Amino acid sequence: MSSQHARVWHTEEQQRQQVQQPNVVRKKVKVQKRWVTRGEKLMYIIFAVMFLAVSAYIVSFSSSVDQLNRNIESLNTQIDQQNVHNKNLAYKKKELSQPERIIKTAKKNGLEVKNTQVKQATEITD
Repeated sequence: MSSQHARVWHTEEQQRQQVQQPNVVRKKVKVQKRWVTRGEKLMYIIFAVMFLAVSAYIVSFSSSVDQLNRNIESLNTQIDQQNVHNKNLAYKKKELSQPERIIKTAKKNGLEVKNTQVKQATEITD
């Protein structure tokens, strides 16, 4: 009788376990393959940061070169203006050092011209 008793007890135990645990339908979870892995994402981020840094450097460098070119152009304009001014002054110097003008100014101020030959003065060298 003990074997019968054990069988009954075993079947009752199985029934209790079935009642206690509801039937759970497990679905197979598909592991989705990632399109881009973490390492690739990291590489893309590093390349993007490097690209932005190089782009910013190029823009700042070209901006500084452009500013230097503008300064050079303004200096060239000033040089040209100064050259024109120097030429005007040289022309005025020639005009004011003409012998006829000197004689006319001398007579106007009451100086007597004894010898009518007036020579233009030159630089004295030591």
